[in-house]
Amino acid sequence: MKSSFHHLQLNVDYSANGLFYREFMEFLGWNIIFEGEDMVGYKTKQAVDLWFIDAEKKSSQDYDSIGPNHVAIRVDSQKDVDIVQKFLEEKGIKMLFDTPKHREDFAHSESETYYQIMFESPDKILFEIVYIGAK
Repeated sequence: MKSSFHHLQLNVDYSANGLFYREFMEFLGWNIIFEGEDMVGYKTKQAVDLWFIDAEKKSSQDYDSIGPNHVAIRVDSQKDVDIVQKFLEEKGIKMLFDTPKHREDFAHSESETYYQIMFESPDKILFEIVYIGAK
């Protein structure tokens, strides 16, 4: 059997925060594949979909409890991580866990770096933007 990851649906308060997700995903270069009154779907060149759907219940989960912890989006350079950080901070989004930072414990070799930022969306969904590559 051959399988691959296809899509992820994030339930959000779309009426309150849909504009944030739209601006964020378009800034990252993802393309809209479907947009409705209470949802929007994006696709990457690698054929992975990420959907933001209006949640029926407006309570949020704790990312340290059982269930998904965070959504990681990989970029092509360390500079791209810094550019995304600036974009988010201009929208009032604060970085978490003392990021940006290099995570030597996540790098696969001494010649590689794992450089990340982590933040919460307006719906308290934890995101990571990461560059993995040459130092």
